[in-house]
Amino acid sequence: MGLRDPLSAEEVARRLESSGWSGATEQISTTYRIDYDTAMRIVAEIALAAVELEHRPDIDIRWDRLRVSMTTHTAGDAVTELDFLLAARIDEIAEKHGAAAA
Repeated sequence: MGLRDPLSAEEVARRLESSGWSGATEQISTTYRIDYDTAMRIVAEIALAAVELEHRPDIDIRWDRLRVSMTTHTAGDAVTELDFLLAARIDEIAEKHGAAAA
């Protein structure tokens, strides 16, 4: 199975159980509690990971939280292995900056 092949509903559910992310076969997302200035630093690092993996998340920054969501558009707006790879990288980046899952 390739990085951009859609994952089954069962596989997405299994993978979400062991993560701080939620969603379904169309999209996964998470929210971190973090101040605005730190969120901006996190987003800069997410951008580097996104370029490296050639996969772009949707990002929403508020004064006290950062929400990230993903789907693989080239797979018909489905969740793929690529989404979970980037999710793991984002979690590492957020943890490094002290962001807590909301």
